[in-house]
Amino acid sequence: MTTSRRRSRPSHVAGYYAATMERAADVPESVAQPAGRDQVNDYDSFAEAYSAENEHSLANAYYERPAILALAGDVAGRRILDAGCGSGPLSAALRDRGAVVTGIDASAGMLALARRRLGDDVALHVADLRDPLPFADGAFDDVIASLVLHYLEDWGPTLAELRRVLRPGGRLIASVDHPFVAYTIQDPRPDYFATTSYTFTWTLNGQSAPMRFWRKPLHAMTDAFTTAGFRLAVISEPQPSPATRELFPNDFHDLSTKPAFLFFVVEVPPPATGPDD
Repeated sequence: MTTSRRRSRPSHVAGYYAATMERAADVPESVAQPAGRDQVNDYDSFAEAYSAENEHSLANAYYERPAILALAGDVAGRRILDAGCGSGPLSAALRDRGAVVTGIDASAGMLALARRRLGDDVALHVADLRDPLPFADGAFDDVIASLVLHYLEDWGPTLAELRRVLRPGGRLIASVDHPFVAYTIQDPRPDYFATTSYTFTWTLNGQSAPMRFWRKPLHAMTDAFTTAGFRLAVISEPQPSPATRELFPNDFHDLSTKPAFLFFVVEVPPPATGPDD
């Protein structure tokens, strides 16, 4: 199972779930939630197909990535870790805006595509967000975790590592599946206040890919950030890019009126200063 890369619907969020999600009530546990890291979320097995879909999809190219870049703001000269860089579209956008970007991903197949896109301009490393990261304390000004955290049942160790590699005053900019989406699409609906997994199947270029995400209530997300030592700066539920009205006329209304992703900016507090500082 790979967890440290960007993941989202290959198409419009609500319609995609309606078409592809396997209800947990209908699928035996042994099938719905396979054991081990290599049986679900295996991006190596469909890297090319996913990357091609992700490149121009409504949810990714015209909603999630523009929202992340808007939250990041002026990144010129900033050292940024793209935690779950996938095939590198966000890394490329950050680099083009003047950032010094490092990308990590658990999928070697996705990193090969990122290298093809980025050349030698961006340092790339195979790394899983459930493991210690190969970077020094305070190595980055920003970490971007784009559609990554909802692949983790326990955010605690990962957030502690991300905080460690950020300098004081640094930012973690994260997007996740909106907890209301994962709650309302399941039948029967789960306990909203519990952390629960949900499984479904993506179909990309005729290939089936079993997936599993973890849904948390909003308070559990914010508690995880503060427990890891972050200070909450922004919670955002942005609108899709205005271009989607013409490019995706059949989906624009749904995406602009229903929740899809939830965005956070959290900060590492700067060191306390005394009265003489």
